[in-house]
Amino acid sequence: MALYELHMPQMGESILEATILKWMIEEGQEVQQDEIILEVATDKVDSEIPSPVAGKVVKIKAKEGDEVPVGQIIAIMETQREFTRTEQDLKLQESKSPSPSIVTGNDEPDSQSPASDPIPEEVIQSPAEEAPAASAKMVDHRGRFFSPLVRTIATAENVSADELRNIEGSGLDGKVTKADILAYIEQRDKITETKPDQPHAGPDLVTVFEKDAAQPSQKEELEEILPMTRVRKTIARHMKVSLDTAAHATSVIEADMTRVVQWRERNKNSFFKKHGVKLTYTPIFIQVLARLLRQFPHLNASVQDDNVILKKYVNIGVATALPDHTLIVPVVKNADQLNLIGLTHQANDLIMRARTNDLKADEIQNGTFTLTNIGTFGNLIGTPIINQPEVAILATGAIVKKPAVIETPEGDTLGIRHKMYLSLSFDHRVIDGYMGGSFLKAIADALENFDEEDL
Repeated sequence: MALYELHMPQMGESILEATILKWMIEEGQEVQQDEIILEVATDKVDSEIPSPVAGKVVKIKAKEGDEVPVGQIIAIMETQREFTRTEQDLKLQESKSPSPSIVTGNDEPDSQSPASDPIPEEVIQSPAEEAPAASAKMVDHRGRFFSPLVRTIATAENVSADELRNIEGSGLDGKVTKADILAYIEQRDKITETKPDQPHAGPDLVTVFEKDAAQPSQKEELEEILPMTRVRKTIARHMKVSLDTAAHATSVIEADMTRVVQWRERNKNSFFKKHGVKLTYTPIFIQVLARLLRQFPHLNASVQDDNVILKKYVNIGVATALPDHTLIVPVVKNADQLNLIGLTHQANDLIMRARTNDLKADEIQNGTFTLTNIGTFGNLIGTPIINQPEVAILATGAIVKKPAVIETPEGDTLGIRHKMYLSLSFDHRVIDGYMGGSFLKAIADALENFDEEDL
C-alpha cells in the first residue's frame, strides 16, 4: 500500500485558488477512480472533481469553505501502488472535471437555441418508500435532465425523486440548477423547523431576518434584506478591482447599420436552412472586431506592472446574461481565423451552453477583448466596465430606425436608416483618446461599409 497526495487542480490558466464547496467523501471511505469526491468553486465556475485514483481516504486536509491555492494538498489517499509526483500531476490533470456548472454578459435578442440531442423517454418513479433522488433516472417525465451535481445534493439532503421532479427549475426549459435545489432545501428546512402555531413564510418567500411578531418595526415591514450570493459577491469584487486597476475612459459613436440589417434580413432564413444555425448580429460584430484588433494591437493587450503585453492571438469574449441574472463571458478562441459561418456556430454554441451550465473552465479563460450587447435590453448607450486583465470592452446598443441625411452624388436627401450606438471603454493607461477613438471609428466604418463579399 502507498499514499497518494491529492492536490487542488488547476482550473484555468489564470486561476490561482479555488474554494471547497462540498466534500462528497469522508475519512476512511473507499472511493473508485473517477468517482466525484468534491465540489470546488472559482471566480467563474463550480466544478465537480473526480478522484484520479482508486483507494481509501486517509486524511482530508482542507475544510468546506476553505480557499485553497492551486497545487496545495487537500487530501491523502491510500492506494494499491505508489505513484511518483510526475504521475500524480498527470493523474490530476486527467481528472479535471470536463463539465463544470456555471455560476456567473448579454443575451442576443434572437440568438439561436437549437434543439439538444433527443432525450430518452425515461420517467422518475417515486413511490412513497423510494430511495433518495440520486438513485432515480437522470430525466423526468417532462424531459428535464438532472445533473450529477443536483442528484448528489439531493441524495445528501434526503430529497426524494418525487420532491426533485416537483422543483421548479430556473435553467433552460425548466432545468433544476444547483441554486434551485439549495433554495428548495433551505425553504423546506425552514418550514420543518417552524412550530405548528407559528406563522411561517410561504413557499415562494424566504425571510432572511427575524421579526418581532408582536411589535414589528416599520422599517422591517418596508425593507427586505437579501444577502449577496457568492456569485454576486464575486462579480462585485471583479468590477471593483477593474475600476481600481484601469483608468477607464469611454468614447461613443453612432453607426449606420442599414446595410448589415438589410443583408441579414435577406439571408437569415437561407443561412439557417443551409448551416443549421440562426444568424444573429453577434458573429458579425465579432468578425469586424477580430479583423480590426490585428490592426490595433494595443486594444488586444493586457498590462502587467509597467509592461504592455500585446497578444498574438485574438480571443473575443461575449458577455452573456444567465437565467439567474448573473453574468458570464464565454470566449470565442482565435476569432480572427474563423469565417462568419464558423463564428456563428461557435458563438451560438457557447451562448447556449452558458445558459445551460455546460461550459468548461477553459471556455471562459484567456479572453483578449470583450463584446457586450446592451441593445438586448433596449438600451442605447452604456459605459461598460473593462473585463480584467483586458484593456478594452465594446458595448453595442439597440438598432433603431431614425430619419437621417443621406449624401448622394445628386445631393443630400432624407431617409429612414437603421442606427446603433457603439460605446468603447478603454484603459487610458495604455490607450489614449486618439487610438481609442480611431479604433471605434474603424468599427463604425466597417459596419457602415459592410460588404458580403468580405465575409
